[in-house]
Amino acid sequence: MTASSSTPSRERAAVADACRRLGAEGLLIGTAGNVSVRVDDRVAITATGAVLAALTPDQVTVVDLDGKHIEGSYEPTSELELHLGVYRRYGTGAVVHTHAPHATAVSCVLDELPCIHYQLLALGGTVRVAPYATFGTPELAGSVLTALEGRSAALMANHGAVTHAVTLDQAVEHALLLEWACGVYQRAASMGTPRFLDEQQQLAVIEAAIARNYGTTRPMPPAQEENRGSR
Repeated sequence: MTASSSTPSRERAAVADACRRLGAEGLLIGTAGNVSVRVDDRVAITATGAVLAALTPDQVTVVDLDGKHIEGSYEPTSELELHLGVYRRYGTGAVVHTHAPHATAVSCVLDELPCIHYQLLALGGTVRVAPYATFGTPELAGSVLTALEGRSAALMANHGAVTHAVTLDQAVEHALLLEWACGVYQRAASMGTPRFLDEQQQLAVIEAAIARNYGTTRPMPPAQEENRGSR
């Protein structure tokens, strides 16, 4: 989904699709969690009380960056101010908030998730845990915004997780990555004290990823293709 090609109906459908995918992946249960996408000064966001794993586009509300209603028949999620705060401060394109089980479990124990695997560098490295506050409050929104500084993800103490990205697909992928990393940490901690990557090791990974254009597919050079075919 891109900002240039979106319309309110497409935004609402995209949010519903993302929620159903997150539900299928086990990151959403019942009405717990919320998802939004921003295009220009519009934000399409899940309605309060909706069952997210079965969300339909008509259960997505469109508001402006001040929270004023533009489209939709239902009130937006109680975490609206959290989403709007992320958009205002970080200029991002999409926000995903889940009560994913591994992420929530880790948020009940740690003050931050250490960089246990180099893939966490895609989220900025260590993932901070925002202090607990009641859902839907300015206190919670403020602490999460602080925890997100320089990061694409944050955990919420005894609550869940938040990720953001330029696109909705990327924000969903960030949520899946965070949940995977929290699961890895839990398994490692059950066997002993987990090791984690220090700053020098993290920097080496970043340098290697840049040098190798890590994470992108590349066609085999023609000469090598011919050599492989002749064997």
